[in-house]
Amino acid sequence: MYDYKDPWKIKIASALSEIMSEAGIEERVAPAQVTAERPPNPAMGDIGFPMFGFAKTLRKGPPEIAKMAAAKLANAGSGTAEAQGPYLNVRLDRPSTAKAVLEEVLKDLSGGFSFGRVKTLNGKKIMVEFSSPNTNKPLHLGHLRNDVLGESISRILAACGAEVRKVCIINDRGIHICKSMLAYKEEGQGRTPEKDGVKSDHFVGGWYVCFSKALKAETEELISKGIKKEEAEAQAPILLRAQELLRKWEASDPETVELWKKMNSWTINGMKETYERTGVSFDQYYFESDTWMLGKDEVLKGLERGIFFRQEDGAVAVDLSAEKLDKKILLRSDGTSIYITQDFGTAINRHKDWPFDQLIYVVGSEQQYHFKVLFTLLDKLGYLWAKNLYHLSYGMVNLPEGKMKSREGTVVDADDLIDSLRDMALAEIREKEREEEVGNPVETAEKIALGALHYFLLQPSPVKDMMFDPKESLSFTGNTGPYLQYMGARISSMLRKSGEQGTVSSEQRADGGIDFSLLTSDPEWELVKALAAYPAAVSEAAAALDPSHLTAYLYELSKCFSRFYHECPILNAGDPALSKARLELSRAAMLALKDAFHLVCIPFLEAM
Repeated sequence: MYDYKDPWKIKIASALSEIMSEAGIEERVAPAQVTAERPPNPAMGDIGFPMFGFAKTLRKGPPEIAKMAAAKLANAGSGTAEAQGPYLNVRLDRPSTAKAVLEEVLKDLSGGFSFGRVKTLNGKKIMVEFSSPNTNKPLHLGHLRNDVLGESISRILAACGAEVRKVCIINDRGIHICKSMLAYKEEGQGRTPEKDGVKSDHFVGGWYVCFSKALKAETEELISKGIKKEEAEAQAPILLRAQELLRKWEASDPETVELWKKMNSWTINGMKETYERTGVSFDQYYFESDTWMLGKDEVLKGLERGIFFRQEDGAVAVDLSAEKLDKKILLRSDGTSIYITQDFGTAINRHKDWPFDQLIYVVGSEQQYHFKVLFTLLDKLGYLWAKNLYHLSYGMVNLPEGKMKSREGTVVDADDLIDSLRDMALAEIREKEREEEVGNPVETAEKIALGALHYFLLQPSPVKDMMFDPKESLSFTGNTGPYLQYMGARISSMLRKSGEQGTVSSEQRADGGIDFSLLTSDPEWELVKALAAYPAAVSEAAAALDPSHLTAYLYELSKCFSRFYHECPILNAGDPALSKARLELSRAAMLALKDAFHLVCIPFLEAM
């Protein structure tokens, strides 16, 4: 993988080693010790190498070291080195660097685009758990952020050479599931999603809202009779009936289990349609109904080993004060498991199923404490791989209207949001009379909607809370998904007009006399450097488990191409050789855009 910084790291390491040798210092500098930065102003050079790290060894100030290194590199070739304060700034030779970068980007395209495929994670097996929906309601806006984070991170890790396994645990049991079941059992028997003409997961979600409204009404009635709010909520007859339904399910009552299976299948089938629509997929589904008893044996083993202790009431607990965490109950006094017991049992079984090197949980920031306890417990139980568990925490996502609440029916369903974005994009296409250009307006509008949504959700760092603004996300100008998609479509259109849209082999490129060394103007040069930065952007996104590194890269690449497109005539360059070189530079930009789009789940459009 070509990186134009690497040859200069080698040269600078050699120069610094020579300076140390002349000073009687036996230490030598390796290229990996040389840090490369991007100067804040292009006029300062193409690469900046700070000298701070060598001041202690050489007992000299960084500015003096920079001057000494510059003198050693006066005749280094392929560019010039100049001391600027504590930095050694390098100006690359544009013709030779452009040729080297573009030949690397465009080489051997017969097997697909491989320039961004770094090998930093070769041989690693990484499991990524994300989505984790409940079967009492459809996927909503919060799930969309979770889903695109999990899918994007999985694709980025795979691009870095990892073997990735995407898993989803579906929370299909518990009192919240029984609430939907009870409402349907009492009010909706005989109705089906097909009869009502409603998507099946939305149908089930409606009954959860129905239950919540009935519970609220009963609670308010009890409060009006002088009962305290907490007691009223606990005594509401409809809640007591839901709790009885849960007991029947746990006792495997045939009628209850049959209703549970039917309603769960409706929800899961509906969710899978949404996953397919948004480009999300899983290698394996886990179900809480299969895993909720896991972990109980592990707790009893830990009790025997003295890791856990039994309280006076018979419950099993663990004291985590040494780890600056609280005491945690692991088994209730009646011997039943709690949520965290299930979670570490599931983790143990997953490692048995597929011995991973790392397991990443994509779960909201409100669960940070839960995962600290989970990872600590697994470590206490002696599982060496517990140190390789990671909670990819992400912030809340809301709409300008305020916080969403499932039980009040104010949650924005994922499908409804995408439909709304699609309709807004379709209206824009029709207003600009682009129906004929795009071929299938509805399909194109859907892809624009997904591009807008996914880019907006991935643009901030995962840890940040965010406000999703549908109108802002759909803007065709500025830092948005549709703006990036428009760049890709513009290049595709230009290549179609030139008759050069198909891939060109390196042999054909040489035979065609394509001379990349002609690309020396400022807009061309900045685009070449932006292209060269793609592998590093992929690597950084994988290391940080943060797709925002790639969304930032995409915006920078698009801005560079836009400047190049406006300032450098391509099809009408005047010189056929220069026109060919600029076309190939455009193709390289399109390929990098398309590849990065895939990694951040943005559909690529050839026409908009």
